[in-house]
Amino acid sequence: MKDSYDFLVIGSGIAGLTYALKVSEYGSVCVVTKGSEDESNTKYAQGGVAAVWDFSEDSYHKHVADTLDAGDGLCKRRVVELVVKEGPERVREVIAWGARFDRNASGEYDLGREGGHSVPRVLHHKDQTGYEIERTLLHQIAQRRNIDLLTHHFAIDLLTQHHLGATVTRRTKNITCYGAYVLNTRTQRIHTLRARITLVATGGAGQVYRNTTNPLIATGDGIAMVYRAKGRVENMEFYQFHPTALYQPGQNPAFLISEAVRGFGAVLRTRDGKEFMHRYDRRKSLAPRDIVARAIDNEMKRRGDDYVFLDCRHLNVHQFKKHFPTIYKKCKDAGINIAHDMIPVVPAAHYLCGGIKTDIYGQTSIRNLYACGECASTGLHGANRLASNSLLEALVFAHRAFRHSVQRFPDVPLQEGIPDWNAEGTLNAEELVLITFTRQEVQNIMSNYVGIVRSNLRLKRALERLELIYRETEALYQRTVVTVELCELRNLINVAYLIIRSSMLRKESRGLNYNLDYPFKKKVARPTIL
Repeated sequence: MKDSYDFLVIGSGIAGLTYALKVSEYGSVCVVTKGSEDESNTKYAQGGVAAVWDFSEDSYHKHVADTLDAGDGLCKRRVVELVVKEGPERVREVIAWGARFDRNASGEYDLGREGGHSVPRVLHHKDQTGYEIERTLLHQIAQRRNIDLLTHHFAIDLLTQHHLGATVTRRTKNITCYGAYVLNTRTQRIHTLRARITLVATGGAGQVYRNTTNPLIATGDGIAMVYRAKGRVENMEFYQFHPTALYQPGQNPAFLISEAVRGFGAVLRTRDGKEFMHRYDRRKSLAPRDIVARAIDNEMKRRGDDYVFLDCRHLNVHQFKKHFPTIYKKCKDAGINIAHDMIPVVPAAHYLCGGIKTDIYGQTSIRNLYACGECASTGLHGANRLASNSLLEALVFAHRAFRHSVQRFPDVPLQEGIPDWNAEGTLNAEELVLITFTRQEVQNIMSNYVGIVRSNLRLKRALERLELIYRETEALYQRTVVTVELCELRNLINVAYLIIRSSMLRKESRGLNYNLDYPFKKKVARPTIL
């Protein structure tokens, strides 16, 4: 491993790997990932990638309209239009690299339909689309000689003028990124990795909640690092809860029952077998996720139930097994025969619609720093993400960031004089249990007070309790040796703070931010920027 590169990529999901592949034609690349090379939110994306494919039934206008409708007035129209129009070409590129999407009997792509979509437009590989795309990208990465893929390396903090002794605040102009401090989790050595251009593609932060479909690594690392480096973060109040995670108390992460199952014809019912979505939206079980999740939450609270049912009993079981083999097996292993039994489901934290503020090229407010994927807030999703738009966004913005950064990097010097990590005076962590318990405290605070339904009192209590945890954790961080567990805890606390503060700033119920003190009514939409 070298100590400097032309491009440093933090994260190995669809966004980071796509960007790395493309910039590798122009310079040296280092991809840093804290787990194994394929462990990311991309891997767990079941549904597919939405793109206008069949122009006989679909159009750019329809996809744009569906996205704007789901985003509840907070999407940036220009961003929506460019993603929708540029998306199909990016999908064709992944297909050319080797991705295999399902086809029907006539050989055409088998397009699925999910909540909020007016027509079928979701390309998929059974119920493992993310895994298929990840496989394709890693195969391509392995063939590139000038890409160093560092697994089990954890990015601790971004390098800026702060590390050269300058005072950096949110009002400082021209904050510049020079790379990152990275911990090798196998040797426990902290490296100073310098780069001309850095891309943050660290995914989401679902582990800030007690019940989530996100893997254990989804701790909001990139968002927290950018915020600590005084970069701009926006719209953090919009955390999307997927309506249908398999009800298995104590399981982390929760197993996702793809929205494509409802697109296939499954129906939501209360525990006594009655449909209920018609009381909430004319689209019933295929309404956008924010509406369905709130409806389920309301039915559970109204009836005192721990879950609702997803009914697949009327569906063709052989076709179901063909389209959703992973879901079918998981249900079978849990003792659920989908031909005779309904599937117990609950909402679970799934996707962050806000994040690091970027422009249409993925540039952040910090010079030489780009962000892409779930950790970024591009303006596409607004107050609620349309199903299967996330993989599309990652492909489009990875390409746009690539085109923009390769034009700039030759003129960006590698920064000299950055000091190595100073660990003097720190001791080994006395008790790992302190970190584990504190992480659970944060998750309980967020789940109890800052979940699907919020109120001003709940947010105030959440902030007061989090402030004490923050002070205790920072004191622990200052006196102990750096570990992944401790860094992840700090990042989760940072993210929790940003979600709470953003929720407090939004004096309305909109999209995924439902506050009992602000009943739904249309206002002039504006982003919440921190």
